[in-house]
Amino acid sequence: MKPIVVTAGMLVVGAALFAMPSGSADEKDNGWIQLFNGKDLSGWSVYLDPKQKADPAKVFKVQDGILICEGMPFGYLITDKEYENYVLKLQWRWGQKVHGRGRNSGVFVHVVGPNQIWPKAVEAQLMADHAGDFWLVDNFKLKVDAKRQDPRIDRHYLRMKDHVEKAVGEWNQYEITCKGDSIRLVINGQLVNEGSDAEFSKGKILLQSEGSEIHFKDIALKQLPK
Repeated sequence: MKPIVVTAGMLVVGAALFAMPSGSADEKDNGWIQLFNGKDLSGWSVYLDPKQKADPAKVFKVQDGILICEGMPFGYLITDKEYENYVLKLQWRWGQKVHGRGRNSGVFVHVVGPNQIWPKAVEAQLMADHAGDFWLVDNFKLKVDAKRQDPRIDRHYLRMKDHVEKAVGEWNQYEITCKGDSIRLVINGQLVNEGSDAEFSKGKILLQSEGSEIHFKDIALKQLPK
């Protein structure tokens, strides 16, 4: 069976008619780019596990300005463009549906190569009680403090601090800074992880569907000087 890859135009009829909101004067002055317009999935594409039959429009949907991911089947929402040297900010909260063993999702940066479960990238973990961990997916190379390496899984690096997440249903903020070959993760204002010597410093950004309902909003990116 061929992989399910759906562009925003296929998901929302007439999506091209929706203009990207200009944002506030403050956003303009500070150079922030809204990656999610709160209306549709313009600028993003959906990829779902090709072994599963699912309606992409039901897995990722927009409601009241919020991006809702149902969590099943496995897959992701991925930007159409590649980005490098930036600060990415987004807010997330957990929904009520849990299809697997626990609440799990992630934000991938520097995504390269073909669509698959899962593509080569660095995952900024969102799993409940583990948000801020690094996962180096498909042998992605990143130098992280060896003291935080999971003794059971060598491509997993634990976050620096615990108790940085808010209760289920409350909004959290992720700030991911990708500058040159370094990656820095901040959750709710606290530095939780950082790495250097990244194998790639440019790529797409994706949001996972990985077994649990999760909501996103205020997804914005600010370019940094090279």
